[in-house]
Amino acid sequence: MKYFFLSDGWVVGRVWEFGGLWDINVWRREPEIQSMNLCILEQGEKLWLYRVEDAVLMVEVKPTPKASHEYAQTIGQVVLKRLIDADQALERLANAQTLFDTPSEA
Repeated sequence: MKYFFLSDGWVVGRVWEFGGLWDINVWRREPEIQSMNLCILEQGEKLWLYRVEDAVLMVEVKPTPKASHEYAQTIGQVVLKRLIDADQALERLANAQTLFDTPSEA
């Protein structure tokens, strides 16, 4: 499994795998992307932990229209996130204030 942190008010867009963009017709399913209901606080911002299957190389993330965070308002475009492994995710969780919660609905 691979992991990434996603800011509150942001959503996953396109997904890439080894052959390029994820093709639902080829895979016959959506990519497995699961919110872990666990977040960290960094500089007052909630970052939610997500888990993705190994076939996923990269995900595109973008703010929702309702996103109130200042970065979402100033960036206003998609950002590509690199994925991290379990050890890197655990290190970030261990070194930050960690919360168990449910992500806000977009």
